[in-house]
Order: sequence, then C-alpha cells, then structure tokens
Amino acid sequence: MEIIYLNSVDSTHTYLQNYIFNNGYKFPIAIFSSYQTDGIGSRDNSWLGKKGNFYLSFVIDKSLLPNDLEIQSASIYFSYILKDILKDFGSKVFLKWPNDFYIDDKKIGGTITTLKGELLYCGIGINISKISEDFGYLDISIDTKDVLDKYFMSLENYPLWKYIFSKYLVEFHLNKKYFATVDGKKVSLKDAILNEDGSLQIDNKKVYSLR
Repeated sequence: MEIIYLNSVDSTHTYLQNYIFNNGYKFPIAIFSSYQTDGIGSRDNSWLGKKGNFYLSFVIDKSLLPNDLEIQSASIYFSYILKDILKDFGSKVFLKWPNDFYIDDKKIGGTITTLKGELLYCGIGINISKISEDFGYLDISIDTKDVLDKYFMSLENYPLWKYIFSKYLVEFHLNKKYFATVDGKKVSLKDAILNEDGSLQIDNKKVYSLR
C-alpha cells in the first residue's frame, strides 16, 4: 500500500477519488492527513475536523477482498481490523455496528465505504484529541505511522471474513444498549441478532450496512 501523507486536506476521501480520476488506479493507495476541513461522515453528514486527529482514506480493487466477504459488510471488515490494531496498542475501543468506533459510550470515529465500479474506497476518521462534549477521543497515545504500518500489514493479508466475524460476534453484546439508523429511523439494537454475513436481524427484517 502506497501512502501519501498530507499536512492538511478538505477531505481525504474526496482527495483520493480525484487523485484516481486524474491518475488512474494502478495499485492500492492511501491518503493520510492529521487535519481535514470538510470531512465526510455517514449518510453524507460532515465529520468535524481538528488538527492532530486521524484521517485516512484508501482504495483497493474489490477483487482483492476475501471471497466470503459480502460487499455490504466491508465497513465492518475494515473497521474491525483497525479496532484490533488499536486494541493491541492498549485501547478499549469497540466497534458499534456497523461502522462506529466507541469508547465509554461516546463515538470517537467511524468508517465509510464507497464502491465505484470495481474500486472500493474506504474512509476512516478517529478523534485522537477532544473536539466537543458530544464526541469522545482515543484513550491511548499512538504513533500514527506505526498504526498505519500495522494496519495495512494486517489488511494486505486479507483475512477471511469468517475469521473477522467470529471475533466480532464475541463482542457484539456491547451493541445492545445502542441504536442504529435503519431506513432513516433510529432502531434499538437490544434484540438485534448478528447474521453470519454481517447483516442484522431486527424485528424479522434483515438489515445490511450500506456505508
């Protein structure tokens, strides 16, 4: 994975898409910045930026993904691998379905995925420092380059979805007191069941992550 480091950017996700549009796709590439001014969150919401935080976007050909991964669950896949890396560094971060990083009941970051043709774009934002009372921030100090090296080393092995799912399933009970947005409405995860493909069973309805 080639990583381009930027001091500041409007959005790593937008920058990367424009980069590929202008230069074409030859191999997996990532954009990292510690500051962005116009970040993109879930459902086209903005993601507040602050200098010193963690802003990452990367693109891969979807053919590189494990065959047992449903593309709708890519956000869970990419997020959980990073969550495991941060946990190895000592963080208590956990993943709220399908794409939010949480610590102590507060969201500290999230993941979005965008499929364009055969290319899958992934954007990840994490608060390393406090931005507001509404959001939390990472509970450990990290060297971002060290985290990125370990993350992409793990990701480039493309572990099977079955392996990632088995680990996430053990921790899924942490989701039970939270809500997810389904069809534009907040829905309790109290009685939700995590299916093997990463979707949820809520009120007899199968719900996929579309982020």
